[in-house]
Parts: sequence; structure tokens; C-alpha cells
Amino acid sequence: MEACLNEELPPTTELEEGLRNGVYLAKLGNFFSPKVVSVKKIYDREQTRYKATGLHFRHTDNVIQWLNAMAEIGLPKIFYPETTDIYDRKNMPRCIYCIHALSLYLFKLGLAPQIQDLYGKVDFTEEEISNMRLELEKYGIQMPAFSKIGGILANELSVDEAALHAAVIAINEAIDHQVPADTLMAMKNPNAMLINLDDQLESTYQDTLYRAKQDKMENAKNRIASENSERERDVYEELLTQAEIQGNINKVNTHAAISKIDLALERGDALALYEALATPALGLRGLLRENCDWYFKQFLSDRQQKQEAGLTGPLQKEELQLGVDAANRAAQQYQQRLAAVARINSAIRMGDAEKTVAEMMNPEAQLPEVYAFAADLYQRELATLQQQSPEGNLTHPELSVAVEMLSSVALINRALDSGDVNTVWKQLSSPVTGLTNIEDENSQRYVDDLMKLKAQTRAEGNEFITWNDIQSCVDRVNIVVHEEHERILAIGLINEALDEGDTKKTIQALQIPAAKLEGVAPKVAQHYQDTLLRAKREKAQDTQDETAVLWLDEIQDGIHRANKDTEESERFSLGILAINEAVDHGDVSQTLSTLRSQDVGLYGVTPECAETYQRELSEVKRRKKAAGGNGSEWVKHWVRGGYHYYHNLRTKEGGWDEPAEFVQNDTQLSREEIQSTISGVTAAYNREQLWLANENLITKLQACCRGYLVRQEFNSRMNFLKKQVPAITCIQSQWRGYKQRKAYQIRLDYLRAQKDQVVKIQSMTRMYQARKRYRDRLQYFRNHINDVIKIQAFIRANKAREDYKTLINAENPPMAVVRKFVHLLDQSDQDFQEELELMKLREEVVTLIRSNQQLENDLNLMDIKIGLLVKNKITLQDVVSHSKKLTKKNKEQLSDMMMLNKQRGGLKALSKEKREKLEAYQHLFYLLQTNPTYLAKLIFQMPQNKSTKFMDSVIFTLYNYASNQREEYLLLRLFQTALQEEIKSKVDQIHEIVTGNPTVIKMVVSFNRGARGQNALRQILAPVVKEIIDDKSLNIKTDPVDIYKSWVNQMESQTGEASKLPYDVTPEQALNHEEVRTRLDASIRNMRTVTDKFLSAIVSSVDKIPYGMRFIAKVLKDSLHEKFPDAGEDELLKIVGNLLYYRYMNPAIVAPDAFDIIDLSAGGQLTTDQRRNLGSIAKMLQHAASNKMFMGDNAHLSIINEYLSQSYQKFRRFFQAACEVPELQDKFNIDEYSDLVTLTKPVIYISIGEIINTHTLLLDHQDAIAPEHNDPIHELLDDLGEVPTIESLIGEGSGNINDPNREMLAKTEVSLTLTNKFDVPGDENAEMDARTILLNTKRLIVDVIRFQPGETLTEILETPATSEQEAEHQRAMQKRAIRDAKTPDKMKKSVSVKEGCNLNLQGKKDKIKTGLKKLTELGTVNAKNKYQELINDIAKDIRNQRRYRQRRKAELVKLQQTYSALNSKATFYGEQVDYYKSYIKTCLDNLASKGKVSKKPREMKGKNSKKISLKYTAARLHEKGVLLEIEDLQVNQFKNVIFEISPTEEVGDFEVKAKFMGVQMETFMLHYQDLLQLQYEGVAVMKLFDRAKVNVNLLIFLLNKKFYGK
Repeated sequence: MEACLNEELPPTTELEEGLRNGVYLAKLGNFFSPKVVSVKKIYDREQTRYKATGLHFRHTDNVIQWLNAMAEIGLPKIFYPETTDIYDRKNMPRCIYCIHALSLYLFKLGLAPQIQDLYGKVDFTEEEISNMRLELEKYGIQMPAFSKIGGILANELSVDEAALHAAVIAINEAIDHQVPADTLMAMKNPNAMLINLDDQLESTYQDTLYRAKQDKMENAKNRIASENSERERDVYEELLTQAEIQGNINKVNTHAAISKIDLALERGDALALYEALATPALGLRGLLRENCDWYFKQFLSDRQQKQEAGLTGPLQKEELQLGVDAANRAAQQYQQRLAAVARINSAIRMGDAEKTVAEMMNPEAQLPEVYAFAADLYQRELATLQQQSPEGNLTHPELSVAVEMLSSVALINRALDSGDVNTVWKQLSSPVTGLTNIEDENSQRYVDDLMKLKAQTRAEGNEFITWNDIQSCVDRVNIVVHEEHERILAIGLINEALDEGDTKKTIQALQIPAAKLEGVAPKVAQHYQDTLLRAKREKAQDTQDETAVLWLDEIQDGIHRANKDTEESERFSLGILAINEAVDHGDVSQTLSTLRSQDVGLYGVTPECAETYQRELSEVKRRKKAAGGNGSEWVKHWVRGGYHYYHNLRTKEGGWDEPAEFVQNDTQLSREEIQSTISGVTAAYNREQLWLANENLITKLQACCRGYLVRQEFNSRMNFLKKQVPAITCIQSQWRGYKQRKAYQIRLDYLRAQKDQVVKIQSMTRMYQARKRYRDRLQYFRNHINDVIKIQAFIRANKAREDYKTLINAENPPMAVVRKFVHLLDQSDQDFQEELELMKLREEVVTLIRSNQQLENDLNLMDIKIGLLVKNKITLQDVVSHSKKLTKKNKEQLSDMMMLNKQRGGLKALSKEKREKLEAYQHLFYLLQTNPTYLAKLIFQMPQNKSTKFMDSVIFTLYNYASNQREEYLLLRLFQTALQEEIKSKVDQIHEIVTGNPTVIKMVVSFNRGARGQNALRQILAPVVKEIIDDKSLNIKTDPVDIYKSWVNQMESQTGEASKLPYDVTPEQALNHEEVRTRLDASIRNMRTVTDKFLSAIVSSVDKIPYGMRFIAKVLKDSLHEKFPDAGEDELLKIVGNLLYYRYMNPAIVAPDAFDIIDLSAGGQLTTDQRRNLGSIAKMLQHAASNKMFMGDNAHLSIINEYLSQSYQKFRRFFQAACEVPELQDKFNIDEYSDLVTLTKPVIYISIGEIINTHTLLLDHQDAIAPEHNDPIHELLDDLGEVPTIESLIGEGSGNINDPNREMLAKTEVSLTLTNKFDVPGDENAEMDARTILLNTKRLIVDVIRFQPGETLTEILETPATSEQEAEHQRAMQKRAIRDAKTPDKMKKSVSVKEGCNLNLQGKKDKIKTGLKKLTELGTVNAKNKYQELINDIAKDIRNQRRYRQRRKAELVKLQQTYSALNSKATFYGEQVDYYKSYIKTCLDNLASKGKVSKKPREMKGKNSKKISLKYTAARLHEKGVLLEIEDLQVNQFKNVIFEISPTEEVGDFEVKAKFMGVQMETFMLHYQDLLQLQYEGVAVMKLFDRAKVNVNLLIFLLNKKFYGK
């Protein structure tokens, strides 16, 4: 064992204890059978657990692994110990005995050395021997005789024992003679059964066998000397057994073959190597001659690796077998690679990019990873390489390199498209890409240039940039960067030279090529130095940094500026020289021309002064010459920038450097002297021209001066006169008065003389003027007649608006105002038409709702029955019969309800007795409808299940499903009353409103999710739900265990093998797997994204939520706040959220198909994944709405708790906004008098059965709902009496309770026109009813004030009517009578109204006075304010009439929409009926072939052919992984258990029979559909017969494979 394991075993005395954990035994099993016992399967391989805590039950797995390994190589099981013999030390000698047998058996197979006889070689102390003897005596066991092992093994062979023994003895004798040929001849005896003998090895055989026999004889002698000589000896104690001889032969053959192999490797002979490998003694598997070269390469490599590892000697048998297998695989892969390369070359030549990529992605091609999106890139580049190849084909190495580079290029292209900079740089710097000169510091430059190149390539129509493009881009960037570095160094040198002030160094630095400076001229070096140095100083001052340096652009700018200064200075010098020469020549025109030259820059040169310039300049120059000249050739000019430029007069050249021994020429005119002369001449000329040009201005100036003198004299005179103003005024007034009085006296005398003529003239003149003004005004009006009409209309409209505002807003509107609008109370023909249409639509909608509900219930029942059919729970005939019933109901009953059978629906079709009964019911239902207290109390008196049914069948019918404003108002009043009552009487803790599931809340939600509220839910949720359903890739799973099981099931279903992973795990264990965490993270991200969409849709939909839901939410919040004033705002809003989101919206999200949020085709349904996704989203929203965080079992979702908190704030604002709605009265403009002024009476459509049920419930709970004895409902119930039967109300039927038509009769519908019994005229007490008197009086007042005006009601009643008023009133009443005759019965007014129409005005006044008197006595009106209360009520009726018309139009539109939606729903149900009929027909077609599961024609020879069945032993099913365990039965007994699986007559059902030892034990019916359900629920293990555990996934796999051909 130590030789096999290459490790030292415990001491001999501790060996038994060391073997108990099975580690050494398992390692031994791994040595001779590594396929069965892998190293990973050995538990506690290093024995750390054993040394720390001792034995563990899992140590028994090691013993079992050892036993399995021995079974694999074929050791007879007679030697095997039991597991407990070793683990519990029950029989350790048997284990030792088995190890000895295993040693001899492995030696015979050539797999291991034999255990040597240790007798006499091991010395034990007396203490050790005593301890061992005591141990053996404990168990009463004696050690067996090991020398008999050879005989036992021989007995296992099925041959003639005598012949075998004789042949073996002969071989032993030949061995003793030491003649190799004789020995070989003896071994060739067939009776010896020796194999693999090689004549060339006879000498080696002889030597090896002789040594083995000598060793055995020596051991025998030692044993005989110490034992009893009388003991019977075995012949094989000194002779070699057949197994030992064969083992030594195998050992020699193996050694010889290994030597040949080593020699062949040394010589490099592949064929000789193959021949050596084919030696039978080695027993190598899978040798192929054509792979000899591969074997040679592989073994050379293996031997080299062994030598490098420090191991000596040739390759051993196991290493040779591994090398053969590896070489075969390499050869096979090489051939596959060649074929794949050929296919790739063919695809490239064909030009099919997709096929090329597909071939390259084939694993057989062994190419680097290929990306399908870059197919065109691969095709284009590889085609180019193929054309460049000499042979026209690409080899595998060429393809590998090219594909590796192109894949990297493809990744770079994709990263550039997505803007992933990190990926681009990763691929650029990867050696795989093969790019050269990649510099890390230039990474961003590479990426930027590649981005630009990619955009340019895309603009040119190419999708990808190539490798050459990328390399070129990299090289270009490197060159640019290198040049930039060199340029920076050059800039540093330039700045250093400037600082040193050395002109030569500066010019040398500027001329460095790397700087790339333009226009550097050496002759301007000094000016470069000055200019750049000044620029550097200025920069230092600007930046306040003394170390500031010039940058490249600044240096280049300085050079350009210096060059420009040089050019300008040279032109300037030449210009000055030209001026001097022109002056010397005396040419005026030439002098003027040179003076005007731009190069010189003189200003103020005027052509008119040319001669003066010439004269003055000549004079200046003459004076300079007269002073004596020095005759110097140099002139220094001061140029722009403050620099001096030196110019040579002779050579006419100049420079910035001062010449040696420089002397300034003193006869040349400088620029300053020339400019001074020109300025003086030009200034004199300008002054002269100025005076000439402004002669007129001078004249004006003189005139102004003279005017000033005259005005000064005038002002002095005026000052004198102003001082004498009083005297002057007095003189003038006296004179004027005298003249005026004299003229007046003369005129007065004249008029007195002509008095009559004056009066006549005045009258004629005034008449003419007045007539002219009137005609002009009249003509003006005629010319603007349209404008006049508009003004009048505006004034009247404004007056009418003011009057209407007074009517609306005034607390006491005047009679005159009310009289103007009283005509609005009349009903026009359009009003009647709209009322008729509204009544008809309401009737149709209610009936259609009821018919759709009935049809939906039947379809749901059909769903259940078809589901049961699939699971084989009911017969097909049951489904067919229900289908026929459904079809008949569609064609007959539902069509009857849609057509509104008038014979059963109206009251007039019944007998007189039944009519009276139903009229009593009309009074009862009117009271129930208008007084919500009764129904609210009745709901609380019933059990919850009955109240729900009562709600669905009666309450919504009573309110016509809120099909108009009045009924919606009354229904919401009922909800409000019931909710307030429930909170007041039943809710003790605020959370009970959530946990108690109140009936009222269910009613509210059910009502608002019905036909009226369904459209709102659809508008809010349909877009986002549809988006989630359409996203097939969305898969949200947040339970780690579900994700784990789904993963395991997926692996098992795909492989058909049992997974090594456990099936039942905790969430923590599931999260330990990386795959589970990855899937969970992806699900959480997806869930948060889609939840955001739902949240946005919900919080932005507050205006879309039905008013009823928002009003009840407000009532809920206010009622809870009133009862629990200490509750916080958040606590109240959470309860509101429970209503608005959890109860109203959440079910529609979880099951959108059930609430018509989405449209599904007939037979269509949501998938499991879609439902799970919607459920997860709903769970998230529910936590957000209630501000509930994930913790505990959901702690793995705690990462989204912050998101839940943010979402709750949005929900909170949403709930607050939802509760901000107006009250019922303000919303619907309805009060207690509204029914008295409406045109039509309320009508409901209710079945006979619902009438009877309601009557029964009211009688049963009469005292609870109306404890007061004078309550009106008691009187109504007394009028009805006992509860009638269905037949008595209908007048049909047999009266038999078991009559099958009784149910149909109970569903017969009638229409009840609801009336108030306590408002019926003719009753003795009716006149005492203040409301009735008030109503009748108001109607009479309206008729009177329309035809007789007056300021107050008292004035109108006391003033008699004129005949014209009476005649007008009579005509109006006749028209009203004609119109009433055409009105349908349901819209006609009460009798008292009709009687009032027959009175004249005076009669109506008398009746009004009587009514006013009674109302005054009742305290309803007051005569002191002239009955203003009645006028106010009439004004209120006028306002309500207008609002009623508006509501009626809106209700018409809403009813039309509802009717259309209900028709669509009915159509959808019709399609489902057709689909179910088609499904039933398919089932009927398949009924004839039921039970035929066999698919093979040969198995269907006759009608009575036996159905196929499968038989498996439990051991076989255990190997397949289908069977996991059988309770109370060990695995080694599984071979005695047989399972027989047979299909039954019912499709999908299998009969499983269990037999033990041929005896049938149990039978189990296995339903395939149940297996699928278990798989869907993630259950991995199920039990058969309550004992056998099976793997569900693998059992389904087996059934699919064997019975369904999947």
C-alpha cells in the first residue's frame, strides 16, 4: 500500500485504527480505479477533520468508494468486508484479509506489486503481541491461513484443477533447473493458462521467477522452523502459484515493453514506438497506427516534463495510457481542425459573410472567439489575406492569428460605437491585437483619434475600421506626440537663450528644426532677441510670475512681428532717403510723391502746399549743409516699438545691429524734421482756407452782434413801460369803456325800434337748427343701423347676464328677475327626446351588464370544467353538455334579455292583482333607494358571504349600476353611510379597517371596477401592462430558492442527468451560488425599472380615478380621523393607500386579463413568466404604498429599501391629492327636492328572484334595521304581507320546488317605476305633507307669474288678471295638454299636476292662497317677507334645471360609451364560446383514439394488441437518477425490486406496479399532469407508494422519451 500510495502508513500496531476512516482505502481505490474513485470524492483527504474531532459518519463514504473500486476491477465479492467491519471495528481481520487478496489480484493484473511475506521480518514486542491477542479474543476471531489465498483464487477459475496444478508444478521444476528454454516450454503448456509469453524474454522470465521462488522458499523455511511440524502443509507454501507466475510474466513483459518504448524515443523511431506500445502486456487501449507520430511527440513531451519535475526512470503504464489518450485526442482535433479550415476557406471564397462566421465559430476550428456582429469585417479582411496567400488558402495558424486580431478589431469597433473608452484601450494594449508602438501615456490620444476615424469611416459608408487603419492611427499619434516633445525641448532652449541675452544662442535655438518656427532670418537676430525678450517681460508682468516663459505660438508671433518690423523699417529708411534726394533735386512733384508714401508714415500732407513743402524743406537742408557735413554713410532711424534701425546711404541697406564706429550723417533730414516742416506749412494753409470757407459765418456773427445791441435798447424801453403799467392800464380802460358804452347804446336803441322783426327771425332760426339736428341724427342712425342693433343686443344681453347673476348669486332674487327666467322650467321637445333616449340606453345598459355577468359566470364554469377535463377529473360528456347549455343560453336566453322582452318587463302585462303587488314593491324599493340607512344596516346584519352575494344581486341592481347621476349619487350616499356606520360601530383599532376586510370597502371596489370604473383602470394601467407583457425577455424572480430550483431544473432537463446539487436548500444556501446571485441582481434591476413605469403611470392618474373611489377615500380618511384624532397623517394615508392601491389597482396589475385591462384573443392567456413578473411588480408597489421595507425572509431585497422610501413619498402625495374632492351635493347638484322637479320617474330592472330575496331579508331583519315602530318601512312591509312565491308573481309554473324551469322563472326580469307612497295625491293625509303642498304651490306660482307681472308675489295674487292674460294662459295650457298626450307613461307627471293645468289664472291664485296659508301654519313660509322663500326655491329649481340638462348630455355620452364597451365585451365572450366549441369538437374527435399511446406500427397489429409497458429494476432507475431512495431498503437490494410502468385507457395516466422478488406488492396511479404541476411549482422530489422517492424532472424526461417520443 505504501508503494501504491507513495506515502507512509501508520505503525503496524496503529494500522487498524488508521484504516477506520477509510482515507487510505479510498486513496488505494483511486490508485487502481481512478474513474470510480476520484480524488475529489475522498472525504477528509488530509484527515484534518479526523485528527481534530475523530470519526464522522461521512467517513463511511470512503469505505464504500473503495468497495466500488474493487467491484469495478472484478475482485470476487467473497473477500469484501462490510462497512461496519471497518468503521466500527467489528471484523478488522476480514479487512486485512481482503487487502491481501486485492494485492495478489492486482499483481496478477500487473497493476501493483504483491505484498511480501513478512514472516520473520517483522519483530513485535511482547506487549504488542499481547494487545493484539486481547483484541482478537474480544471478537472470537482467528486469523485465516494466508497461504491458501492462491488456492482460493485458483478455485475461482472454471478449469480442471488437477491439470492446472500439474502444469504449475512442472513450471516450478523447470525454474529450479535454471534452463530458460525448458522453463519457457513448460510455461507454454496450455493447461497452465499463462498468456502473453515472449520467446525473446525467456532468460528474463527464468531469472525473475527463480528469484521469486527463492524468496518464497526462504519465507516458508522461517515459518516452518517456528511452527508445529505436525501441521498439514500446503504444496504452494514453497511453490509459485499460477497467479504468481502470471504476475511475474506480466511484470517482465511490462518492463521489457517500457524499455522498448524508451529506446524508440531515444532513437526517434515512431514506428518502433508504435510496435512497442502495441505489446499485449501493456494492454493499452485506443492505439491507432496512423497516430504514431502523435504518440512520439506526446511521449517525448511527457518524458521531458517528468524529468523537469525531478523524477527519474521511463514512463510507466498509467502514464503511457494517458499519453495515448491525449495523442488520440490531439490527432482527432487536428483532423477536425483541417476539415474546419477547409470549410472556412470555401466559405470565404463564396463571399458569404454569415456562413464564414458560422464556420469560424464551430468549436472544431479551434479558433479564438469570433463575434457575429462583425461578419462583414471578417469576410473582407480574410478574403484579402486569402487572395494574397500563394496557395489561395489560409492555414490554421494564419487563421488563428488573423481571427484573433480581427476579433480584437471588432471589439474596438463596438467599443467605439458605444463610447466605451476602457474597452477600447484594453483591446489596443492587448498583445492579441498585435499593434506596435503602443504607449500608455498616449491612450486618450489614441481613443480620440480612433473616434474621429470611426466617424469619418461611417460617413464614407463603411461600418468598420480595419487593423491597418488602427495601426496607422497609432503611428500617427506617436509621431505627433514625439514632435510635440521635441518642440517643447526647443522652446525651453529658446527661453534659456533669451534669458542669457546671447543673440547667437537665440538665433541658433530659433533655427532648431524640431521647433518648426517659420521665417527665421539670421540677419534679424538682434531684433528677435529684443522683441522676444520684451514679450517675455510683458508676460511676466501680466501674470505676475517672474518665471513665466514664452510658448510656441508667442515665439512664432514674435518672429513674425520682428520680420514685419524689419520690412517696415527698411521701407521707411528708403522712403526718408527718397525724400532727401527729391528735395535735393528740387522736383516739386517728386517731393510731394515721396512725402505721401505710406512707408514713411507722414501725416497732414496737402497737395496744394507742394511748392511750399519743397521750399521749406530745401531751406532746412540748406541750413544743415551750411553748418558743415561729416560725410557719414550711416543714418539711425527711431522706428515703431522704440527700436533703432541703421541704414547705409550708399548701399541702401540696413540692419538692427549698430555698425562699428557708427557716426550719424548730419546733412540728411530725419523723419521728425520733415514732419515738423510739413505740419507748420499745412497748419498755415489750413488757417487761410478756414477763413475763406467761413465768410458767411463771419457775416452772421456780425449780424448777431448788431441784433444784440438793438435788443438791449428795446429791453431797456420795455423795462420803463413795465414800471408804468398801472398808469397805462388805467388810461386804456377808460378809453375802451367810453367807446363800448357808446356803441351799446346805439345798438340798443335800434333793436328796440325793430322788436317784432327780431322775435320772428329768432324763432325761424331756432326751428331750422332743431330740425337740422334731428335729421342729421336720424340719418346717422340709419347709416349705422347694424351697429345700433349690436349695441342694443349687447345692452340687453348684459342686462340678462346681470339678471342671471342676480338669480344665481342673490340671496333673495327679485320677482322680476325670476319671472324673466321662469320659462326655463318648461320642457322642450328636445328635452323629451333626450329623456327617452336616456331611459332607453339606461335600460339596455343595465340589461346588457346583467347578461354579460351571466355569460361570464358560465364561461368561468366552462374554464373550470375544461381544466378538469385536462386533468382527467370529469368526463368529456359533462363538458359537452355544459357547452350545449351555454350555446343554447347564448342563442335564446341572452338574446331575449338583450331584446328586452316587453311582455315580461312592463307592469301592464301583469294581472291587476300582481300589478298592485308590484306597485307596493315600487314604493318599497323607492324607500330603500333614497334612504341608505336601511340597506346599510341590512348589510351588517348578514354574514359576510351572504352580504357579498346580496350586494352583487340586489344593491347594484337597485341603483341600476349607477347608470345616471341620480343613482350614482344615491349609491355613493349608501356607501358613505355604511362606511361611517361600520367605522363607528365595528372598528376599535385603526388597523382593523385593513385587517377586517370590511364589506363596504369590498362593495366600493367592486362597484368602481365594474363597467363604469373599468375604463379608468384600463386608461391608467393598460399601456404599462401591455409593455411588460410584450417584453418576452423580461423574467423577474426574487426568491433565491425559486431561482435556484429553476436553475437546477434547467440543468437536469437539458442534460437528462441528475444534478449533483441538493434539491432542498435555504435562501442563504441558494445565495451562496454565483449563478443565483447573478440572476437575482438582474431580476432586481429589471423589477426596479418596470416598477418606475407603473409608479409614474399611477401617481400621474389622480384625475382619471373615478369620483366614487376618491370620495369614499375622503370619507374613510375623515371618519377615521374623527374617531381616532390622535392618529398621524401618515397612518391615515396608509389606510387610504390600502383602498386606492392595494384593493383597487393591485388586483388589476396581478391579473390584467381578469379585469379587461388588456385584450386577449379567444383561448389566449398570460404565461407563467408574465404573471410572475406582474406579481413581483405588484409586490414592490404594495411595499412602496404602505412604506414597508424588505427584511427578515426578504432581507436579500433590502438593497431596494431606499427606493421604496422614495416611492412612498410619491404615493403619499398621490393619496393626499386623491382625497381632495368636492362633497356629493356639490358634485351632483342634487338635494332632497330633486326627485320632485325631475321630468321622469326612476326605473330599475330587477329579477323576480331578487325581489323575493330582498323581501325575505327585510322581514327577517325588520326590527334591526328599523327599531322605531312608526318607521315608514314597517307600513310598506305590512302592505306587502308574506313573501310570495315565484309562480304567484309570474303567474306561470307548476309550483313544484324541483321544477327544472323554476330557476329560469326566478331570473325573469321586471321593470319597476319607483314612486314615493307618501307623495301620492288623493291620500287623506297628503295635504298635510309640507313637501307635497310646497311642490304643488310652487308649480302653480310658476304658471301664474309667467303670465301676470308684479313686483312681489303678494301684489300678483291681489291684482286681478286681465282678459289678455287669461287668454294667453289658456293657450299655453292647451299646448301643454297636447304635449302631455304624446308623453310615454313612464315620463308622465302626477295627477295633481294634470289637474292644476285645467284651472284658470284666478283659480290657480285661489289655490296658491290656500297653499300659502297652510305652509304659513306649518312654518315653511313667512308672509311678512311676502313669501320670498318660495321665490328663492323657484330660482333654485331654475338653476338645477340648467345643471340637470348639462348632466343629462354628459350622461348620454357616458352611457353610449359604456354600451359600446359592453357590446365589445359580449363579442369577446362570443369568440370565447366559439373557441370552447372548437376545443370540445377536437376532444370529441380524439375520443375515438383515446388510449392509443403506442406509435410503432408493428405494435398495432390488432385491436387487442397489448399496450407497451416499461420494466425497470430499482437499481437501473437508481443509476439513471430517477429513483433516489426506498425507505427501509438498502441500495444493494434494489436489484430485487422491479417497477412496471404501463399507460392506462385515460390519456396521460400511467399505472406503476412494484414487484419485490417477483411478487407484486403495490400499484400506484401516476398522472402526467400532476408531474407537470409539480415541476411548475419547483418540487424536485415526490414519493411513490409513500416509500420510494423519485426525481420529478428525470421521471418526466423518462416518460417523454419512452411514451411521447420527445
